[in-house]
Amino acid sequence: MQRMEGLIYINDVINRIVWGAPVLALLMGIGLWLTIRTGGMQFRHFGHAMRQTLGKAFRRSARTKARPGEMTPFQAMTTALAGTVGTGSIAGVTAAISLGGPGALFWLWAAALVGMITKYAEVLLAVKYRERTEAGEWAGGPMYYIKNGLGPRWRWLAVFFCVSAALAAFGTGNTVQVGNITASITTVIRAFFPGFSAFERANLVIGLVTAALTAVVLFGGIRRLGAVTEKLVPAMALAYVLACLAVVVAQWRNIPGVLGEIILGAFSPEAVTGGGVGAFTLALSWGVKRGVFSNEAGLGTAPMAHANTSETDPVKQGFYGIFEVFMASLVICTLTGLSLLCAGIPINYGILSSTALNVQALGTVFGLQGGAVIIAVGISLFAFSTVLSWALYGSRCCEFLFGTRAVRPYQVVYVLAVILGATMELDLAWELADTLNGLMILPNLIALFALSGVVVRETKAYFER
Repeated sequence: MQRMEGLIYINDVINRIVWGAPVLALLMGIGLWLTIRTGGMQFRHFGHAMRQTLGKAFRRSARTKARPGEMTPFQAMTTALAGTVGTGSIAGVTAAISLGGPGALFWLWAAALVGMITKYAEVLLAVKYRERTEAGEWAGGPMYYIKNGLGPRWRWLAVFFCVSAALAAFGTGNTVQVGNITASITTVIRAFFPGFSAFERANLVIGLVTAALTAVVLFGGIRRLGAVTEKLVPAMALAYVLACLAVVVAQWRNIPGVLGEIILGAFSPEAVTGGGVGAFTLALSWGVKRGVFSNEAGLGTAPMAHANTSETDPVKQGFYGIFEVFMASLVICTLTGLSLLCAGIPINYGILSSTALNVQALGTVFGLQGGAVIIAVGISLFAFSTVLSWALYGSRCCEFLFGTRAVRPYQVVYVLAVILGATMELDLAWELADTLNGLMILPNLIALFALSGVVVRETKAYFER
């Protein structure tokens, strides 16, 4: 017990540093820096980016043109989006609003607007500086654009990123996600069978099934991973968006008041939540933190999926980074937040809320049992897709550190961790995941700042063509 308390204390100290005001300012600052240097490219050429991504997503050529060891551009995007649109889009937004108030949603939007250019730069650099692995697959991401872009002297920074990411995969991409799957499914069980008590056994069964499915996809290689995500991600995102839209439309009269609460809560949160000193900091930090957790801009993970693309133009693949942040934060997270706030359900600000709050919000339209089923299915699919994409991220980092032979042992341990995630308490896992995410951000932001000139040159050359 004392060791656990010591771990919690140490993690809390590190967490306050890596998610403190300086790092949050750096995260937003890099996005603003890239926005200025590219002339606000994510705004000026937003329509072009959508035509190059969403406009081409369902063309047959965009979905079938890939060689062995590669993904199509669409598959690379859906694999990255699988990691992006995880439980952070549901449980993470709920946590941000309950702890930071409605204003947290405003700061999530702000983080997304600058995050679009941040992720664009990450993806561009990942494709430009990627390498072929011993297995003949493309590998890229922050560790490769640090090594190949900044030079061998900076390899230590790439190693630091890989160690943090390989460990974060077990929290952010694994145990946290699986824990939310089990929590959402047991909520459904409670809704239909109030007397059911064997939840520990149910969690273990859920963990074993999830682990088996993860192994089937993961051990099938890049092609199988891409084939699964290109079908799973669009379907689950569309279904969840329509469910949240139904709540917002049904409660449309509350929209003006909710928007007022969001704006007021962003700058004077105590007026909305009744919080005291530090309420503004909570709204800002939770909004930005959960924004990064949901869209992963600046985290450096999604570029590892995009590096597997068959697309050879770094800028064209970079447009998918803009689309991802738009979809994850400005569409899915926004609808999660609006459905909570428009539904008129009581929210105890300052106290961490679970997805039971989302069930209540959807329950205003679909009934409590219907809301429980929608959230359970949504979280289960979102979380499972995140487990798959983070398995790729962790494997790539392990491969960079120890070589191709270390990948399979890492994947075996990763699959076993799925079972652990189904049976453990999530509070510490969330905190550890936040800390490791923060540690990943630092080396990635340093590389993005140092290589911003490359991003500007590649972007300028593309639009001149």
